[in-house]
Amino acid sequence: MNINSFIDHTLLKPDTTSSQIAQLCTEAIENSFAAVCVNSYYVPFAVKMVKGSGVNVCTVVGFPLGASPKEVKKLEAEIAIENGATEIDMVLNIGALKDGLFRIVEEDIKTLSDLCHRKNSLLKVIFETCLLSNEEILKACELCVNAGADYVKTSTGFSTAGANLEVVKLMKQAVGEKAKVKASGGVKTLQDAIDMINIGAKRIGTSSGVRLVQGQSAKDSY
Repeated sequence: MNINSFIDHTLLKPDTTSSQIAQLCTEAIENSFAAVCVNSYYVPFAVKMVKGSGVNVCTVVGFPLGASPKEVKKLEAEIAIENGATEIDMVLNIGALKDGLFRIVEEDIKTLSDLCHRKNSLLKVIFETCLLSNEEILKACELCVNAGADYVKTSTGFSTAGANLEVVKLMKQAVGEKAKVKASGGVKTLQDAIDMINIGAKRIGTSSGVRLVQGQSAKDSY
């Protein structure tokens, strides 16, 4: 198993500097990671850093709360894609999901799904599973599949807990082959990553990608 090809090497902290993004991109290139995941301000910089390397540039939208209107999320995604991002990780409208406003949640996702696919970009939808019941997670998976999302994703890494094996397994069973699963937050060791992949995760979001592939424990929760 080539663990490296599953990793979205991530740095989303609010105090992140350009030198840290440069290091992130360099590490991603050296380790042949799938992508770097950065805040949208750094997308143009990251695109230049990884150009020609095969590493994708991912950014987050509606992050970390998911509570902005779909029009705002769409604009964020449009700008990011124009700047060279090829993967968008959006946070779904968590409050609307818990209110049972499923049409609103699905429209929120479909707005970005349609945009991303017109622009040949991937859409991953972040659930924040630590805030949801199993029933809500299953419903979110259904809505994502209906809206055409490419991935369902466990966590932002900014809430009370990240991915765990039970949740990843539940999400994989729910989406089947209609979407892929990204496990993020809480992947602390190489064995954690391997276990997530073995039960169906196709991407691992972590800020400690280098440490993981070297067999060391992650420094951070994300």
